[in-house]
Amino acid sequence: MRKLKIIEHISLDGVIQHSDDGDGFPYSDWTAPYRSPAGRDAVLAAHGEHFDLLLGRRTYDSWSGFWPKAPSSPMADRLNAATKFIATHHPESLEWGPSQGLGPDIAADIRRLKSQDGPDLVLSGSSTLTSTLLEQGLVDEVLLIVYPVLLGTGKRFFAEGTPARAFELISSEAMATGNMLNTYKVAGPVQAG
Repeated sequence: MRKLKIIEHISLDGVIQHSDDGDGFPYSDWTAPYRSPAGRDAVLAAHGEHFDLLLGRRTYDSWSGFWPKAPSSPMADRLNAATKFIATHHPESLEWGPSQGLGPDIAADIRRLKSQDGPDLVLSGSSTLTSTLLEQGLVDEVLLIVYPVLLGTGKRFFAEGTPARAFELISSEAMATGNMLNTYKVAGPVQAG
């Protein structure tokens, strides 16, 4: 059985947006000042040697304009080789492959994918999918790469109305640039009291 891991670059106030998607977001590429070889290596290790990608359509379109043309590197080579499962209404337009569109019942399709043999699934860049997958109990692990900035605006990691969940910290690693790599597993319902 495959695991589903969410990997997100996130500000202290929960913003995961990295570019202007036509909504006037003013902080494109805000993670750039914090990048380092050690951080790159840690993120690469978190993805694993072999993985498949689960992407929303906007992330797929953005990445498909960059990664196939990027110079060969461990990350570029792994992303380009990964099978990409895309939440889209237009699977016929998926050119960056190998790729496959998910059907209208995304949760059922992901449940099916998780039950099959194959590499783990990695989701990045989709707050809409993140909320749906957490609500459906399909997420096994979350890696948040937390940057020491407040952006105040932009798409958030958790959409309004995401169900309450408790997480257990598995590991935490500080980078010299000030960002933190925090890995969590889903622990279940929130305990109040």
